[in-house]
Amino acid sequence: MGVELKRKGKALRLAALLEVLISFNLLIYAFKFLLRHITPEKFYMEACDDGADDVLTIDRVSTEVTLAAKKDVPPSAVTRPIFGILGTIRLVAGNYLIVITKKTKIGEFFNHIIWKATDFDVLSYKKTMLHLTDIQLQDNKTFLAMINHVLSVDGFYFSTTYDLTHTLHRLSNTSPEFQEMSLLERADQRFVWNGHLLRELSAQPEVHRFALPVLHGFITMRSCSINGKYFDWILISRRSCFRAGVRYYVRGIDSEGHAANFVETEQIVHYNGSRASFVQTRGSIPVFWSQRPNLKYKPLPQINKVANHMDGFQRHFDSQVIIYGKQVLINLVNQKGSEKPLEQKFATMVSSLGSGMIRYIAFDFHKECGNMRWDRLSILLDQVAEMQDELGYFLVDSMGKVVTNQDGVFRSNCMDCLDRTNVIQSLLARRSLQAQLQRLGVLHVGQKLEEQDEFEKIYKNAWADNANACAKQYAGTGALKTDFTRTGKRTQLGLIMDGWNSLIRYYKNNFSDGFRQDSIDLFLGNYSVDELESHSPLSVPRDWKFLALPIIMVVAFSMCIICLLMAGDTWTETLAYVLFWGVASIGTFFIILYNGKDFVDAPRLVQKEKID
Repeated sequence: MGVELKRKGKALRLAALLEVLISFNLLIYAFKFLLRHITPEKFYMEACDDGADDVLTIDRVSTEVTLAAKKDVPPSAVTRPIFGILGTIRLVAGNYLIVITKKTKIGEFFNHIIWKATDFDVLSYKKTMLHLTDIQLQDNKTFLAMINHVLSVDGFYFSTTYDLTHTLHRLSNTSPEFQEMSLLERADQRFVWNGHLLRELSAQPEVHRFALPVLHGFITMRSCSINGKYFDWILISRRSCFRAGVRYYVRGIDSEGHAANFVETEQIVHYNGSRASFVQTRGSIPVFWSQRPNLKYKPLPQINKVANHMDGFQRHFDSQVIIYGKQVLINLVNQKGSEKPLEQKFATMVSSLGSGMIRYIAFDFHKECGNMRWDRLSILLDQVAEMQDELGYFLVDSMGKVVTNQDGVFRSNCMDCLDRTNVIQSLLARRSLQAQLQRLGVLHVGQKLEEQDEFEKIYKNAWADNANACAKQYAGTGALKTDFTRTGKRTQLGLIMDGWNSLIRYYKNNFSDGFRQDSIDLFLGNYSVDELESHSPLSVPRDWKFLALPIIMVVAFSMCIICLLMAGDTWTETLAYVLFWGVASIGTFFIILYNGKDFVDAPRLVQKEKID
């Protein structure tokens, strides 16, 4: 017995030493704090606490990136603290440097601090804008507004010492060579939202420690207690930067098999040195389809009739199987009405693929849970329970030994992959967490998570916050159905809030999402600014209908009201005027609705066929 205890103690010390060494190794390539020195000729970025004597130098004229000694920083340089370099981007006026100026601590992740970037500076290399024409100045101002818009969307996270882009499972299967890489080199490029901005720094390995991979999505970390046993519970959602965009302008997949609104969500438990992880994914229905805004509340989805759906479909799932293993596809769209063709197409594609690694489950969420019968979600959970047990979860013990692996994932989707999807993912994650906490000894035999009131409140609110974050980033508003996620039941107040959010979504999807889509395309490098381009894509003239018809409708409606308030000499005369102006306003309204696509805010930077 004594020999066995000594062996276990030695193994624990070795595991702890290994973790310290890995952390130290990462610190070689990272920084905790930077100083920004500015002169008219150069930017200087100095890492303050890594013991190095070199400074990242960016020439504001030649744009050359080099390393210099700290003593070379001119004493006259203006000094300001920053917390990371997001990257550089070229606009009409030339290059701009984007840096993180404010951050908040989210928590500690296995002794690594996780931060949220909350404010940024966009700094021009140029000292003056006198070289630009008035049109160029206006275009540059618009492009800057686009960059600032993306940066204003909440959800940018980073760590200077930990790789946030990989799951625990992926990190456990890495080689020593992988551990020696910089955070930028080893990052999963699907989730590095500033990958395009860091392209210049990526080409120079000697400056990688100044380059900070930034994740976009949602992270929460909570210290919890059940039965007097304390554990860390963590939820991470990683948004893919491939085929990224806004709700109605980015649907389905592209020719490379990348799905719109693809999000990898990982739930982690850390207890007494043991770590458990459960991973799920969400993504748009993986065929070529679109749903362009046209002023209607719910535009009709269109399936591309000429595209090679199987090619894109297979590319998508080939990569998913390689990364995650088996796929259990949960399709939550309606099985009637406008969503029915998409459900049928998805089912047909899975059947045609004939892969033993993929299972397909169609669950008509709205039909099954209609009239607030949300208890019927248990039907789906019972249906997939055996599959979930088969897929399992990842678990590594306190000595670093892998106990169990997760052999596949649930890939859930609805139309937007937001509201319905998040509800189902939270229920599947709870079921996995129940098994994990029992195995770790936190929950007693027979205890249910639902009975742990304090933890349930933390759990439900975190998943509702996750839903809101993903929804704001894709649809522009908070999520729907979060009252169920937070409380476990549907409420009348929740229905009212869903109605309000739906109205805001309608406005944004029709009248501001073109700008939002352009902003994302510019930020991610899907569109590159050419300052020598003779014709600006931002100056696309509007059709005459855009101004004329709304003016006619407003004038006609106003005249109708005036005629009602200021009655004529006879009621027949008043009725004639009211009918004339009423018919004019209603007729103009229907003409506008018929030509709805001409009145919505459409993207201008990336060609339509590239988005479809």
